[in-house]
Amino acid sequence: MENHFALTLKQKQYKQKIIGICFLVLLTITFFSSVNLGKADIGAYDVIKIIFGKITGNEKTYSAIKASYAAIVWNIRLPRILIAIIVGSGLAVSGTVFQSLLMNPLADSYTMGVSSGAAFGATIALFMNMFMEGFQISITVCAFIGAFVTLGIVISIAKVKGVLSSSNLIIAGIIVTSILSAGIKLLKSLAGEDVAPIVTWLMGSLSARNWQHVFMSFPMIILCIIVCTYFSEDLNLLCLGEKEAKLLGIDTGRVRRIFLICGSLITAVCVSVSGIISFIGLIVPHMLRFLIGSDNRLLIPLSALLGAELLLLADTGARALMNVEIPVGVLTTLLGGPFFIYIFMTRNKSLH
Repeated sequence: MENHFALTLKQKQYKQKIIGICFLVLLTITFFSSVNLGKADIGAYDVIKIIFGKITGNEKTYSAIKASYAAIVWNIRLPRILIAIIVGSGLAVSGTVFQSLLMNPLADSYTMGVSSGAAFGATIALFMNMFMEGFQISITVCAFIGAFVTLGIVISIAKVKGVLSSSNLIIAGIIVTSILSAGIKLLKSLAGEDVAPIVTWLMGSLSARNWQHVFMSFPMIILCIIVCTYFSEDLNLLCLGEKEAKLLGIDTGRVRRIFLICGSLITAVCVSVSGIISFIGLIVPHMLRFLIGSDNRLLIPLSALLGAELLLLADTGARALMNVEIPVGVLTTLLGGPFFIYIFMTRNKSLH
């Protein structure tokens, strides 16, 4: 019996390693393919020489290539691709964290209203910056405040007699999202003719992203992912229930605060650089739970890889495979909406 259990465990671990390696290889292939795709016809070998030359500082490596091609690869395509990877991984991890923490398969930063809160905060910053000269309000800071305040409001509404009701979270998220959407519409109306930047940003797009966005978002999101991975065992125990976790020596209040702050901060950073990109955080955790189970020690890092892969594929398709570029936020909603309906209907059937 023990030998059979050990063999089963080894097979499971081997499968998990294979899945992780496959995700990493697939992301690497998609990364180089995406850099090579675009309206400008730049050869794969030229792309490699440009990237290698820029990284090493050796301009001779790409001196024979047109300067415009080098600018397209290094200043336009590469930052956008890296932002897709960063935002995709962040949204997927935040979705995994919220679903595990609140034990609700429909919870993620979008359905819980956290994305809308971050969007409302960021919209306020964009609106104020239109009328301010010499000083610009930080979109990321406003997005974080909006995300964290919204999360607190949603959880407060969902509580019944002091106990958090996961079944009420989605309803509370819808209520708060509706109110925030009205606030965003009001700001758009007040912006008048200058509304275009707010509208474009709210649709969720990775176009015109530069290295400044990469350097701003990468450290914060990677730090939050590392923190979430470090405390993933505590999150597993918390999923057993509040009482069970306390009996096992877990400071449930502290663990919950850590994950709520990390999830909110990830959402805020992602929304501040890309606008609202929905359903990545909902789809990825469900796909992975089907493949590897519910162990957050694996779910969190693998969610980062798969989320990065899915958003990069979506953005590359929106950017390079169509005559007119579609905002990636619109594309993920069109693809993720039916998946959300499927999850909701499946969950309802399981309750009967």
